[in-house]
Amino acid sequence: MPAPRPAPPSDADGTPRPRVLVLRALGLGDLLAGVPALRALRRGFPGHELVLAAPAGLAPVAEATGAVDRLLPASAPGRAVPRTLDWTGPPPDVAVDLHGNGPPSHRLLQALRPPRLFAFAHPETPDIEGPPWYRDEHERDRWCRLLRAYGLDADPADLLLPRPSGPSPAPGAVVLHPGAGAPARCWPIERYAAVATALREYGLRVVVTGGAHESDLVARLVKQARLPDTDVLSGGPPFERLSALVAGARAVVSGDTGIAHLAVAHATPTVTLFGPVPPAHWGPPAHPRHLALWHGPEGDPHARRPDPALLRITADEVLDALHRLPPPEEPTP
Repeated sequence: MPAPRPAPPSDADGTPRPRVLVLRALGLGDLLAGVPALRALRRGFPGHELVLAAPAGLAPVAEATGAVDRLLPASAPGRAVPRTLDWTGPPPDVAVDLHGNGPPSHRLLQALRPPRLFAFAHPETPDIEGPPWYRDEHERDRWCRLLRAYGLDADPADLLLPRPSGPSPAPGAVVLHPGAGAPARCWPIERYAAVATALREYGLRVVVTGGAHESDLVARLVKQARLPDTDVLSGGPPFERLSALVAGARAVVSGDTGIAHLAVAHATPTVTLFGPVPPAHWGPPAHPRHLALWHGPEGDPHARRPDPALLRITADEVLDALHRLPPPEEPTP
């Protein structure tokens, strides 16, 4: 029998604590791009319990933001909206749709009957008088604009995470991450191997990482680049270990995926390979330590093969970008 769910928290006098429910049942990069909005909600509702509906595996990330009190496990295949939420007790006092522009995500939250719902306007949910949705807008800017429309102060630059408490398993290494959420965003393994080989010839350590379903991809890269087994973190390593590796890295090279956002959150230098989605939508903030490679045009993010824009990026271009990056900043004592 499953353990009973905890009752909603109460104040010292027994009064139920008001709750804010935030829906963002997406991946690691999505959660990190939503950190500025989550922190704006934390500041805007300091006396509320802030509950984040997101995949259970992201609980350590949610905790690291310093904005979330509790994670409510919620997920669906791809970027779909969960069918239900395992919400208990009275309706949330405020529900916030950080998942999409609706209407499925709107209706999922409306079913809980919150007195207030923050969401973008959509013609199929005319009772929500939110701001308009703009397709060509950066993800961090989008959600901060939503909250500003409801009177909250939101800063898209408020995205850094605290430094991990544990040591890096490979301090000073260049981290290569060949995987991504879709084949269209996966740069060829042969080019990652060429970058890894050149970096090792320069005397740098190279570490390869991969998600829970990317072991074969990682194994191909390791074999082609002839990397030692000690320089591999595949199979979806625990967040604490991955975070420590990224925070202590010399640089991170990847496609437009979660680890790129994690590196940005730790102020680690990055070279991010974009295609088919442009960096104007998901790229790092403007800073010399972050270089986004993009040749365009925009393509199909659901394609079954690497996007042509991504294939225009060469291994030499990536190596040149790495040479132009400033050294990592020393951690603050």
